[in-house]
Amino acid sequence: MAGACTAWAKSEVTHRWHVFYVYADMQNGTILQSFHWYLPDDGQLWNFLKSAAKRLAGMGITALWLPPASKGSDGASSVGYDVYDLYDLGEFDQKGSVRTKYGTKKELVQAVKAIHHAGMQVYIDVVINHLASADESEIITVRKVNPDNRTEFISAPYEIEGYTRFFYPGRKEKYSAFKWDHLSFSGIDYDKKHDEKAIFTIQNEYGEGWENVADSEYGNYDYLMCADIEYRNPAVREEIKRWGDWLWQLLQFDGVRIDAVKHIAPDFIKEWLEHMNRHRKLFAVGEYWAPEKLHDMLHFIDIMEGRMLLFDAPLHHNFFQAARARGEYDLRTIFDNTLVQRQPHLAVTLVGNHDTQPLQLLEAPVEDWFKQAAYSLILLRKQGYPCVFYPDIYGAKYTDKDCNGQDCEIILNPVAKLDTLLQARKLFAYGAERDYFDFPTCIGWVREGDEAHNTSGCAVVISNGDKGVKKMQMGKIHSGRVFRDYLGNHKGTVMIDKDGWGEFLCEAASVSVWVHELI
Repeated sequence: MAGACTAWAKSEVTHRWHVFYVYADMQNGTILQSFHWYLPDDGQLWNFLKSAAKRLAGMGITALWLPPASKGSDGASSVGYDVYDLYDLGEFDQKGSVRTKYGTKKELVQAVKAIHHAGMQVYIDVVINHLASADESEIITVRKVNPDNRTEFISAPYEIEGYTRFFYPGRKEKYSAFKWDHLSFSGIDYDKKHDEKAIFTIQNEYGEGWENVADSEYGNYDYLMCADIEYRNPAVREEIKRWGDWLWQLLQFDGVRIDAVKHIAPDFIKEWLEHMNRHRKLFAVGEYWAPEKLHDMLHFIDIMEGRMLLFDAPLHHNFFQAARARGEYDLRTIFDNTLVQRQPHLAVTLVGNHDTQPLQLLEAPVEDWFKQAAYSLILLRKQGYPCVFYPDIYGAKYTDKDCNGQDCEIILNPVAKLDTLLQARKLFAYGAERDYFDFPTCIGWVREGDEAHNTSGCAVVISNGDKGVKKMQMGKIHSGRVFRDYLGNHKGTVMIDKDGWGEFLCEAASVSVWVHELI
């Protein structure tokens, strides 16, 4: 297929930038990732989010992370990460459809207005690492590199036929007349002339190798997939800034999730964010997925000087491991080597996402029995900005091929009482926090509450083994109060003594959230 591409990817911050303060004043804010990889190709997501906005806000969701809105290489069936035309939001007849997988441009604008009207923020998924499915090929000079060490050339310069010309005949220069060609890209992965798949660096005036990126995996991880955008070209940098301005003028979004940040030159990410924040303040979170490489994530944060948050991939990895190990996992270590532990103000915490769901490349789903506990650990604690995954509210059912090439049906069940946990975050998770992480299979903590929220507070107990009990101090202000499990997982009551202490329980392999019964 024309323009096809293959994916090869199978410290402390001293300078605080303003970007994370965009959510700091939003007390107990919660993001919803409002999609998953296998949503139906029916073009109804924007309409659904428009109709669901009021209900989601009532649940305690304060921001919606939308999927990539631009036209992808597969038109109406593209998830959007194989972006073809950044300016086509479901408006032009390109790649076999007018609409995208999620709907039309008009429907997107209406959905964003409804989300804002419901009092929630909108975070746009920004995919600016590569373009896919070019309109034409051209003869270009390249050098082939070792895919396991991209800094090693394994050929002299030679000519290939590469898909690097994007001129968007369906859009006819509306919104932008910029023409993409080989000067706009640093690498590709397919040579039509020799029908060869490999990784090629494009030889042009901006350098014969890769850009300087933060990740050194494979020697240099600039190249991820498709036609890799060349940010050493000043014209490209200006075009992406123009596109950002155009998109904001259209949607007035409140923040961005930037895809594949470890594959993009950090200098340009900083430049783009500074440009976008000239007249507005946008929240920004980056996807730097390194579950077992916290050091690399902290290094990127240092480079970015606090300009953006990152998803806490190491915490997700701990949840994944804890669920698999069950009672063998030491819950006292659940936050060890995580971003929320080291840089809590720069961590977006999560239990799952579109990449970790079953049958995806980074598949690592947290088992159902532990999801309620995992959500308690991100929703009811003081640190981190939690993100809820669409199927954990709505469920999902889909079929795809597994690693053996066999069709596999997946059913994702909604997380039991997740709506109740969201309400608990909204109503009770305030005030001073005290941890009781003192037993391998049973941990707990309290939030003392504050006057602004009727001194609400809560006590949380989690077990991955037998029934658990924790003696914890709620605070003297709660003396004489009777607490009940807000989740209803434990049927008893707890009386807070004169010194503010109580013995809080939970069932085996369960979680209980204890709150004042009169609230």
